[in-house]
Amino acid sequence: MFADSHCHLNYKGLVEEQQAVLDRARAAGVISMLNISTRRSEWDDVIGVAEREADVWASVGIHPHEADQHPDVDAALLVERAAHKRVVGIGETGLDYYYDHSDRERQRASFRAHIAAARETGLPLIVHTREAEEDTAQILTEEMGKGAFTGVIHCFTASGDFAERALELGLYISISGIVTFKNAKDLQATAATIPAERLLIETDSPFLAPVPHRGKPCEPAYVADTARFLGVLRGISTAEVAQSTASNFRSLFAKVGE
Repeated sequence: MFADSHCHLNYKGLVEEQQAVLDRARAAGVISMLNISTRRSEWDDVIGVAEREADVWASVGIHPHEADQHPDVDAALLVERAAHKRVVGIGETGLDYYYDHSDRERQRASFRAHIAAARETGLPLIVHTREAEEDTAQILTEEMGKGAFTGVIHCFTASGDFAERALELGLYISISGIVTFKNAKDLQATAATIPAERLLIETDSPFLAPVPHRGKPCEPAYVADTARFLGVLRGISTAEVAQSTASNFRSLFAKVGE
């Protein structure tokens, strides 16, 4: 039974047939899905799906691409919206220096606001990082020094060194369908060595469909393909991957069990 720790059920490619997408996920053995928000205008819709569907949960956050457009979203607002019983995480947030859709200083300020909200609420932080390893690690380390918080590096594609730094901070690492790509050798090497108790799996759907679904919109059902690949990579069964990652999901996103 699989837990998809990061999907976007309200994005184009899934929202048009959302119920069918959910039905296919359940048929594939997916028992929990975390529906992620990336801008304030999505919060109500993302939470609404979680209110309707018992196996879907929600996050509130601002993607680094959207940081310039949300200067008013501070820790207090995030804390307020995170009080909803179906909101189990803060984010996604973080740094993206690959596209630089938002000013880097604004991204960093937004990231710190999300961390403050995660610390205050006790909810895990959902971290996006691309081409920004050093600044991401520095901010996480500095902020952890101000007071502990939990979190996950989602859709992990960073270096093995960054993985070690994240793990040292007590964070989890979530692997997406990218790990199944032929050119993802470095990621595969890292994914093979992540401690079992800190590993999550995700689809990031509708993006990044794993092999054998490349070229199609990704959807939560495909988390099973990533789990199968990880099982081979780590020398264990798909069932073991499913069990441990679903257990980790419940441990990290503890509000799910309340």
